[in-house]
Amino acid sequence: MNDLSSAVADFSKDFSGRVLLPTDTMWDDARRIHNGLVDKHPALIAQCAGPADIARAVRLARERSLEIAVRGGGHNVGGRATVEGGMMIDLSRMKHVYVDPAARTARVAGGTLWGQVNRETQAHGLATTGGVVSTTGVAGLTLGGGLGWLMPKYGMSLDNLNAVEMVLADGRIVRAAASENSDLFWAVRGGGGNFGVASSFEFRLHEVGPIVMGGLVAWPADRAHDVLRLFRELASRADDDLMLVAAFITGPDRVTRLSAIAAGFFGPIAQGERAVKPIKSFGQPVMDAMGPTPYTQLNAMLDESYPRGTRNYWKSRFIDELSDAAVDTIVDSFMKCPSPMGQVVIEHFHGAAARVTPDHTGYALRESGFNVLVLSQWQAAEHDSAGIAWARNSYATLAPLAGSRRYLNYLDNDDTDAGALTAAYGPNLPRLQSIKAKYDPENVFHLNVNIPPKS
Repeated sequence: MNDLSSAVADFSKDFSGRVLLPTDTMWDDARRIHNGLVDKHPALIAQCAGPADIARAVRLARERSLEIAVRGGGHNVGGRATVEGGMMIDLSRMKHVYVDPAARTARVAGGTLWGQVNRETQAHGLATTGGVVSTTGVAGLTLGGGLGWLMPKYGMSLDNLNAVEMVLADGRIVRAAASENSDLFWAVRGGGGNFGVASSFEFRLHEVGPIVMGGLVAWPADRAHDVLRLFRELASRADDDLMLVAAFITGPDRVTRLSAIAAGFFGPIAQGERAVKPIKSFGQPVMDAMGPTPYTQLNAMLDESYPRGTRNYWKSRFIDELSDAAVDTIVDSFMKCPSPMGQVVIEHFHGAAARVTPDHTGYALRESGFNVLVLSQWQAAEHDSAGIAWARNSYATLAPLAGSRRYLNYLDNDDTDAGALTAAYGPNLPRLQSIKAKYDPENVFHLNVNIPPKS
């Protein structure tokens, strides 16, 4: 038995979850993450059952000088949930949601997916801002911002947090809230995984659904310019009840390129019908799947577009306005997409999420505008160069139109320079660095969009 195996054998005696080494039959499957482009080989995978397991795993990693990657439950397209030769602390077995309908709160374990949260909260007619895809992990989405269908009405996911339970770099388990470790609570709401491992979250809930107005309408790609102008017009007068997303996608035949608008309306259904009427009555759509629908179904309608194991490389820019030049640039970029799985997605930021001051939490992107995501996705390794090049070229063409901020959760694994830090954290970076120095002075948690401790 080698030295690490011997240490793991002792470690496993006081570990409730499952510990996997490369010699174990389940290791190869457990090491793989959503993005098939990322192929790393941890020396050890600690599949934790609770915060005590996480604390034990952090201590062992530090004793053995192993780099730590933290895997929640979802996508992590940037590949930061795994590590070559280090320890993967895997929370994906920690899936639990406890709803208190009287208090309108939900306590959610760190490996839970948004679809599971929605299922439990909607049993009580409640919800909080989650992702636009139900297979997204709660932890990663929330710590980096948390855009979702409800963000115009109720803010980002992190704006709905009451508390976060954290395992720190020294193995301590602490609670961060407005009245307890308030500096840490400020920092983790937008600082990503820089400050520790988030073992659970407590969210505020709101009355939503269970039936809402929403869905997707699509037109042929030759209407793309007109569709984006319609999207721009609707966004200019959207109130807090209406969330809008435009997308350029390929149809189910994997050949036909489509331009689409997705929407969710979270006020009275009759008002929702009026709000989406301009979308449903525009031209001759090739698909109209917009109408009264369960909130859980709205949150899951895009899931099949993001299958596990596909190869992904994403780039995004935030633009203040959807000018004619931006419309032309976005459409032209999509028409050059080499893969039928590639997309360009434009998410409208407005309402409650944009009315918070940038210094209220660590999360800095508080402007109204449009997040343009170049989502390159393909199946075969032989298409890696083309898939990556298309995303990078599209990202470059958007540069003259973009503002200074970028959405943290869309930064890929090569966004590591000082410019990426400033774009993600903005004016909050110095304060985040000071708090990092307090809670993780040795930068143990650095496999992220890393905030270096201020010396």
